Amino acid sequence: MNLKALNEQKAEKQTEMENLLNKVEKEERAFTDEENELFKKLEEEIGLINDTISALTKGRELSEDKPEEETEENKEEGEDNVNQEKEESRAFANYIRGVLEERADVNLEIGNNGAVIPVSIANKIIKKVYDISPLLEKSTKYNVKGKLEIPYYSETAEAKVNMAYATEFQTLESNIGNFTSIELSGYLAGALAKISKSLINNSDFDIVNEVINIMAEAISVFLEGELIHGTENKVAGLKAGVTLSVETASSTAITSDEIIKTKRKVKQKYQKNAIWIMSPETLTAVALLKDDNGRYLLQDDLTHDFGYTLLGKPVYESDNMEDIGAGKDIIYYGDMSGLATKFVEELEIEILREKYADQHAVGVVAWMEFDGKVEDAQKISKLTCKA
Repeated sequence: MNLKALNEQKAEKQTEMENLLNKVEKEERAFTDEENELFKKLEEEIGLINDTISALTKGRELSEDKPEEETEENKEEGEDNVNQEKEESRAFANYIRGVLEERADVNLEIGNNGAVIPVSIANKIIKKVYDISPLLEKSTKYNVKGKLEIPYYSETAEAKVNMAYATEFQTLESNIGNFTSIELSGYLAGALAKISKSLINNSDFDIVNEVINIMAEAISVFLEGELIHGTENKVAGLKAGVTLSVETASSTAITSDEIIKTKRKVKQKYQKNAIWIMSPETLTAVALLKDDNGRYLLQDDLTHDFGYTLLGKPVYESDNMEDIGAGKDIIYYGDMSGLATKFVEELEIEILREKYADQHAVGVVAWMEFDGKVEDAQKISKLTCKA
């Protein structure tokens, strides 16, 4: 069987699973025993298909004949890239320790803030930031300077393109959705970390990876917090832009019905790539919810990104989310590509040697300019606790 046929089979079974979930949600009930067994069977079959696709793909890669010249060229290019990264890492480590190598081949460039930017190091930090924060990774990203206006097409029940029966020689009535726009500018933000000189002077200490980890963690926590809550007159984030909402009946608890309603606020065409975002404490409360048959709504699922699924969609825990409490937005759901993020300048890194000399430490500063707003409010909903 070829890969095309396997992928078609997989798509059919995924459609069956989605139809089962949609049926249950529409009727606001739990799976029957028969539906539950069918859902598990489809999961197993998809898993087997994935394993087969993986094996076939790997087998083809191993058996594929490539021209010797191309293979050698790719090998040399790969080795050059690895060597380049090693040189940049070594040069950056030396720079932190106080030795500046004036070599063009290690890509140490002076930035707008007087910062030294090793290209490969900055890229590794950015990649790690995206790994830490799925919200940022799944957003729609724009890398442009200056103000950016994004056109947004919105349809409502009163203003949408409709098709209807017509009579010959009679004029059709036309409707059109509303075109609006959102504006993204840029706000400067910086993160400062201090590293002990005793560690820096220890030749066994991997100073470059330490800088990558420290900066990535600080940047991701800050960016994700801003993209969720926003700050007045700065980044708007989800809080100011999400308009589809469900309010809980209680200010101290949530119910399974409220979870289902939050999901159903998002139209079916935006459900495919949807995820849940909530705090660890809220996730604990959700994990205790059961259906009418005593089965938990939250399911362990290692085939999805975050290890859990709720109503068939992955659940992402974020410490930046608010816990259950009066008037708080405790859960976001939807396709996070509806959130637009804009980065005006590349990540810049500055090393401060003298400023913290009396603390026997070296400062590391990361600068970036960014903005974030909801560009398509139809893709995301939220669950808010009763005030």
